[in-house]
Amino acid sequence: MSDELDILTKRHERLQLLYQVSNVIHSTLEAQEALQLIVSEAVRLMNASSGSVVLINPTTGLLEISASQNLPSAATRLKLRVGEGVTGWVARHGKTVRVGDVTKDPRYIAARRGVKSELAVPLEVNGETRGVINVDSDRADAFSVDDQELLEQLAVQAAKVIQNTWLYEQLRLKVHLFESLASVSRTINSTLNLDEALRAITREACELMRARMCSLMMLDESREWLDLRASYGAGSNYIKKPRLSVEESLLGVVARRKKPMQVANVQTSGRYQNVEVARQEGLVSLLSVPLLFAGQSIGTLNVYTGRPYNYSNEEIKILSALAELSAIAIEKARLYERIVDVEEQLRQNEKLSALGLLAAEVAHEIRNPLTVMKLLYHSLDLKFPDDDPRAKDNRIIEAKIEHMNKIVEQILDFARTTEPKLAPVNLNELVDELGLLVRHKLANQNVRLIRELQPDLPFIMGDAPQLEQAFLNLILNAAEAMPEGGTLTIKSHEVKPKAKGTQPASIVMEFKDTGKGMSPDVQKRAFRAVLSTTKAKGTGLGLAIVGRIIETHRGSIQIKSKVERGTAIIITLPKP
Repeated sequence: MSDELDILTKRHERLQLLYQVSNVIHSTLEAQEALQLIVSEAVRLMNASSGSVVLINPTTGLLEISASQNLPSAATRLKLRVGEGVTGWVARHGKTVRVGDVTKDPRYIAARRGVKSELAVPLEVNGETRGVINVDSDRADAFSVDDQELLEQLAVQAAKVIQNTWLYEQLRLKVHLFESLASVSRTINSTLNLDEALRAITREACELMRARMCSLMMLDESREWLDLRASYGAGSNYIKKPRLSVEESLLGVVARRKKPMQVANVQTSGRYQNVEVARQEGLVSLLSVPLLFAGQSIGTLNVYTGRPYNYSNEEIKILSALAELSAIAIEKARLYERIVDVEEQLRQNEKLSALGLLAAEVAHEIRNPLTVMKLLYHSLDLKFPDDDPRAKDNRIIEAKIEHMNKIVEQILDFARTTEPKLAPVNLNELVDELGLLVRHKLANQNVRLIRELQPDLPFIMGDAPQLEQAFLNLILNAAEAMPEGGTLTIKSHEVKPKAKGTQPASIVMEFKDTGKGMSPDVQKRAFRAVLSTTKAKGTGLGLAIVGRIIETHRGSIQIKSKVERGTAIIITLPKP
């Protein structure tokens, strides 16, 4: 009876100890702190001299000491293969080993001098051995069957703690990654310059993934080669490496298949083309994800670590999400560059139109005195004998006057304003399209565009390209009048006749800026092609072109302006 009581008492004490230990090791969700508590409580519970928690590294497959107590620092760096030593044997077979005299066990590998006995129990997480709890003693036969049972029960509790801390760590990492992703997306979308966008993408990806280096490769126009367009943390050897073939390279596989790929060690991979460069740069593990836009691959985003690393599914998803955002940012920057090119082309067209108008004015001014010269010359009726040298000069003068007259007529024919090709035009849509075209230019000049357009504005009969040119001139002139920023307001509304026989229905477009304004003298000359313009910039003919276009549309144009108070240009076009 007393023996049974002793057994029950000891069991109760063990359970009490286990309960206390369980409370201690469950007191934190920090992974490393939890591991340290586990090994400390194991050593205390077993009255051991030293102890350690050894986990299997998922990347290398080696057993590494993750937490220890009373082990020398050199021992904590010890790494074993699964199956090597007592610890490796326990990890492979998932069974406890209790050694009373380590000198008699051929499997034993010393981690500390003076060890006489060892107890090692497996750590099972979700039915899979993920590590080992070791306790050592300087005494022989230090651990009993009861100690073994108690440590195995502790290992069950420790496995739950490890699993919980891993789950917590994964959730915390996921939250951190998503928060960083949101921040990164704002950064890479804040620039409209393509090269700056690419540099921002590689920098943010490198920091987000805590990588050693990040590179961005883009497909060329032939889609046969991948070119390095940006990198962060790369050395000269990597930057100078040759372009990659899409068909033959590992990164080309990522671009072609449109799927992520990771390589445990590019320094030993037979598929990686630049092994020597990887060794020189100290690059080890690689994660490469495709850059996809509208279902098409435009390149790859690649992150490298400086040590063996196995990226989790969550990390792959995060980098893939970043790559998708990056592809959008790249296409946005490309689109902006094209818009800038179109704006420049429109500006050139404006200059050509202005040049044509200027040529017409010059030709017109030349034709008047030329006509007078021609009339006076013929009135002189100069006749000289054939053998007189002046007869030849007379014929040359007459021929050259006719030649000049033809040149003037050709210039006038070429520069004469083209008659508009009338068709229904929605002026609101025209303004919206121009607003989209010039939005970046206005934003760069800190000009705010306000549109107050009548929703049901009737169509007019007009030439859309000519009206678009006129409106664009007015918008660009308004922007030039506000070099330090301001507001441009475009309004549209219909004016209906008040009674029969009065002014017919019309559409009014108003372009009002908050710029420097015009003096009364400048307003009088605004719509004339003035050869001696005093504008610091531009041709001085932009408004003249607007005036000609509105005139050919049977419309009228009016200026309301005060110096330093802004300008309003009001266009009235007849309604059909």
